[in-house]
Amino acid sequence: MQIYGMRWVAIDNLSEAKMALTQIGSDPAGVANMAGKGIGRAIKLEQVPLRAAHILKQEMLSVGGDAAVHRDVITNSIDATDVMLLGTVRQLEHLAKKVSAQPFGLKKIGQALKQLLIALEPSTTRSLNCRGKELILGERTLVMGILNVTPDSFSDGGRYASIEDAISQAQRLIDEGADILDIGGESTRPNYAGVSAEEEWKRLEPILKALLERVAVPVSIDTYKASVAAKALEVGAHMINDVWGFQRDPDMARVVGDYRVPVVVMHNQDGTAYHHLMGDIFAFLQKSIELAETQGLSGDQIILDPGIGFGKTTEQNLEVMARLAELKTLGHPVLLGASRKSMIGNTLNLAVNERLEGTLATSVLGVVSGADIIRVHDVKANSRAIQMADAIVRGQRGVHYVGA
Repeated sequence: MQIYGMRWVAIDNLSEAKMALTQIGSDPAGVANMAGKGIGRAIKLEQVPLRAAHILKQEMLSVGGDAAVHRDVITNSIDATDVMLLGTVRQLEHLAKKVSAQPFGLKKIGQALKQLLIALEPSTTRSLNCRGKELILGERTLVMGILNVTPDSFSDGGRYASIEDAISQAQRLIDEGADILDIGGESTRPNYAGVSAEEEWKRLEPILKALLERVAVPVSIDTYKASVAAKALEVGAHMINDVWGFQRDPDMARVVGDYRVPVVVMHNQDGTAYHHLMGDIFAFLQKSIELAETQGLSGDQIILDPGIGFGKTTEQNLEVMARLAELKTLGHPVLLGASRKSMIGNTLNLAVNERLEGTLATSVLGVVSGADIIRVHDVKANSRAIQMADAIVRGQRGVHYVGA
């Protein structure tokens, strides 16, 4: 039985909370005070030293929230524990402020918690400079069109190896809605042996030079080899997409840093063994972020990719997709690349050329989860799905209500 229209209201961030409170006519001062009380968050910390864990739990209880720790903490029989902070945004904000003045590393925890809470809010509109070409982040989800100039890629190998075919396909992708072109000269499909840097550049060079003279959108180069990236950037490429996140070629971070261009750093690993799947992915990406920052890159210049289809089983890929929104924790733009991947084929039992609908589902989920860029083969269909999802997910941001 429903009384007075009683229902659950989905509120995921402060903007939505303020909108909901404003709609019922709350006083502006009350809106500012109450908004954070309507949003629950679960924040996990790993291997916190025992003294800090005790204080975190006590302080979280003192602000009205709760904290879960390992059962052996009560006996002091372990040296460290994972901690799960459970509370509202307002409670967590109070906790961050309280622990920032305490010892045992708690000051850093408080500062990090404050930044994490900010990162979980909807991103603002900002401009990303790609060597003179501008990408607007936060306004809508951008589409990166895939152009493989290889004879053996898993999905479209050999179709665009000539300059004429590659240029024609690039223009088609742009006409269909691609905001960025991502050009690859080496297949990264599973169990592929790879090619030399010389062969990769031989495939890329003529097509890249031709495209840079003809297209208006930023051109990204999909490579993990520093020498290939250096040559591509020297002739004018605008971005680098490294499927090993600066962690395969030790010179890659320096090369990209020298040119100060945006870079996609993707999670990757040999094998599919994990301690904690998302925790391990975060640790890898954090190392990639640090490598980028040591070379002068920062903020939106560092774009994170969870690496769907790389070093993961189908079940692990599905879990990453389900938890994609957690990547916002790291405070950088997120790119999703699930187009035509084996995760879709294995789940739906479909061949590569029959995976469009599955890809569309991942793209829409990417929008809902806050991805900034979605990398796809079939640009027209994905652009339409993404635009529709954006209209639903982003449509009410910035709307102001007057009165009740």
